[in-house]
Amino acid sequence: MSRQKIKSKNDVKEGSCFKSIPVSSGRESYVPQVTPDRHQATARKMKDKLNIATWNIRTLLQKGKLENIKQEMERMKLNILGLSEVRWKGAGKITSGGHEIIYSGGTESEKIVGIIVDQTVTKAIKGYWALSDRVLLVKIAGKPVDFNIIQVYAPTANSNDEDLDKFYNELDTAKTQCKSQDPLIIMGDFSAKVGTEKVDDIVGKHGLGIRNERGKKLIEWCQTNNIMVGNTWFQQPPRRK
Repeated sequence: MSRQKIKSKNDVKEGSCFKSIPVSSGRESYVPQVTPDRHQATARKMKDKLNIATWNIRTLLQKGKLENIKQEMERMKLNILGLSEVRWKGAGKITSGGHEIIYSGGTESEKIVGIIVDQTVTKAIKGYWALSDRVLLVKIAGKPVDFNIIQVYAPTANSNDEDLDKFYNELDTAKTQCKSQDPLIIMGDFSAKVGTEKVDDIVGKHGLGIRNERGKKLIEWCQTNNIMVGNTWFQQPPRRK
């Protein structure tokens, strides 16, 4: 069996489903579950190389922040960018200058995850599932196979075990919606340090810091689900791990 990849928090400078949730004016509200939002026959299948990254942006409420992110994507030639701490209310998607932003949150402007794609990817999106303000699944039509991206924002070190267990349950739920033969990328802010000690073919020697309890929890989950922590297998600056 081929091993799938998981990406932890990177700096770009290089469960339960919600019911009907209100969204701010000008945004498009969707029932937050993975269903095609366009006829599958018209969905563009991605066959070219894609550049994918993730960024904890702190907030998208700040004026001009979205435009800055789009400019950064263009500068770095990113096609797909996972977002943590979007801080928009509700769940849905918007279009902005050829980019499409899918976001998953609740009734409060806290946490919230999202994924922004450029115009080369927008027509390939088959659907999405906004599981919670910490877990978002997006399905993308590819060639020869489709692929899935799960964007996450794990509870911080100050949260309790119940919150962490809920997060991993939501992550499990998202993964069960992905076909085993389809590539899966899980990325975001896991609030975990897996360290530099190699673990089988799960964790490489280029992790960050000293392994903590959250890191052990993440490794255990990866072992159970046959997933590798991708950015521990190659050398990169510490700020990008």
